[in-house]
Amino acid sequence: MKSFFSFLIILLSMDTFAQQTPYELGNKNQTATYDEAISFYEKLAKSSPQAKLLTYGSTDFGKPLHLLVLSKNKVFDPAAIRKSNHRILLINNGIHPGEPEGIDASMMLARDLLKDNLLPEDVVICIIPVYNIDGSFNRTSTSRANQNGPEAYGFRGNSKNYDLNRDFIKTDSKNSAAFQLIFNTWQPEIFVDTHTSNGADYQYTMTLIPTQKDKLNSILSGYLTKTLVPALYSKMQQKGYELIPYINSIEETPEAGITGFLETPRYSTGYTTLHNTIGFMPETHMLKAYDKRVESTYQLLKTYVDIVERDAQLIGENKRRADEAVAQQKDFPLSWKLNEKVWDTITFKGFAAKYKPSTVSGANRLYYDRNEPYTKEIKYWNKFEPQTVVSKPVAYIVPKAWDRVIALLKLNGVKLSQLAEDTQLQVDSYYITDYKTAARPFEGHYLHSNVQLSTKPQSLQYYAGDYIVYANQPQNRYIIETLEPQATDSFFTWNFFDSILDQKEHFSAYVFEDTATGLLQHDPALRTLLEQEKAKDPAFSKNPAAQLEFVYKHSNYHENTHMRYPIARLQHDIKINLK
Repeated sequence: MKSFFSFLIILLSMDTFAQQTPYELGNKNQTATYDEAISFYEKLAKSSPQAKLLTYGSTDFGKPLHLLVLSKNKVFDPAAIRKSNHRILLINNGIHPGEPEGIDASMMLARDLLKDNLLPEDVVICIIPVYNIDGSFNRTSTSRANQNGPEAYGFRGNSKNYDLNRDFIKTDSKNSAAFQLIFNTWQPEIFVDTHTSNGADYQYTMTLIPTQKDKLNSILSGYLTKTLVPALYSKMQQKGYELIPYINSIEETPEAGITGFLETPRYSTGYTTLHNTIGFMPETHMLKAYDKRVESTYQLLKTYVDIVERDAQLIGENKRRADEAVAQQKDFPLSWKLNEKVWDTITFKGFAAKYKPSTVSGANRLYYDRNEPYTKEIKYWNKFEPQTVVSKPVAYIVPKAWDRVIALLKLNGVKLSQLAEDTQLQVDSYYITDYKTAARPFEGHYLHSNVQLSTKPQSLQYYAGDYIVYANQPQNRYIIETLEPQATDSFFTWNFFDSILDQKEHFSAYVFEDTATGLLQHDPALRTLLEQEKAKDPAFSKNPAAQLEFVYKHSNYHENTHMRYPIARLQHDIKINLK
């Protein structure tokens, strides 16, 4: 009887492994719905001890984020996996549900790896079936106007209309918090986020955005550029899907050249870079048939599995060394600029760009003539150089009132300490002296940019429970690129600290005139400063209100917290009583 039940279980497992996806069951121009994808993975997990379907947190849609884990050794504890020196590959799908190739390709990949007993020995594969669950339910056939199939698909925005691939720092969505929980729990060495492109027409089915090499830690960048990317290109060409860098054209068509894509931390692969994880954003070409796009994604994901298995020990050693280097690193770039004087030449297979009269407007319009394919050399600019660099302090001090910042630091594995008692500390404070704010909202925020700072040494009072963040951690890049206000995607950029930009107290001129008179009488240095400003600025010398404001701002009556960035820099390693 026991053998009969064992045989029955084997038969049921074989039946599950034979299950086909909605994409395969249809005309290969259909993509799985969220419910179909989760049901598929639930059956896989029930049928195999080498698969486990986990849930994390919640999303704005009210459903948890699922994670399928494939482990040949049946170990599903991430700490135990890291301790056994196995690599973790994380694949994310459906961040833009209208770009669903990865959803279907990952379902087939997971099934085939289990069915054919092809799970790698030293690599655990983690798959997020659908990240933007909200958008996947908002299913139409028209929101991607430039895309060739599938027949129906989800919408780019989530249920709060956020583009989740702009939400990895500000974390306005619950989806982002759940993803960060997954990412920092599993700590993958390699991350892949599947997408579909938009833009020019050309012969390739698959384009690729690796983590920007100049932003990545040099140890990881060397492996990425010299080993990993060349292997991907070689193996994909052998499989009939030649790769090309993502077509980020400098002009309307690619012939004039393309540039690398600078993914800042708001993007998924920009975020993973902050944690020394090598990230990839494969972008299939939107005009190719859907079956070709799914097949190329399947083959690329399988290629990642093979290469990570091949280089498992090297990838792990590189990550360990990179973490150690970043913990000791002194200077950190905060913004980057493309070097337009340096480029490579690459072979590009495109279609002739032509113009003809528009049937809508009558003006000349662009089109690509697929009857005239070409192969030519084009320029590829992909060298980015630091534009703003900051030296790290010993630590940052975060008052406990800024709980949203503290929660995100904790979520990202940053080690925090708390003051055990009220303490006066000598720190460097930033004052925001100038900044620009966008005229229109972007992803729910009016972003700040071109932030100008002055630094002032101060002795400030801190309180028991306030947080100390020492900059001696592998998470240094996340710490510094979020807490330094001038960074491209800092918390300040995303409006976390806008309340400090408001002045809370002021004066009535008729009252403060007498006070200002007394200040100038008793403070010759202030009088000299005022006279110097008058001599320097004729308009100021004729403006009584401006002069009174000048005296006010240079007196103790002016609130010293106005425009003071609340997170201070501790520059000296002193003994502090911590909890």
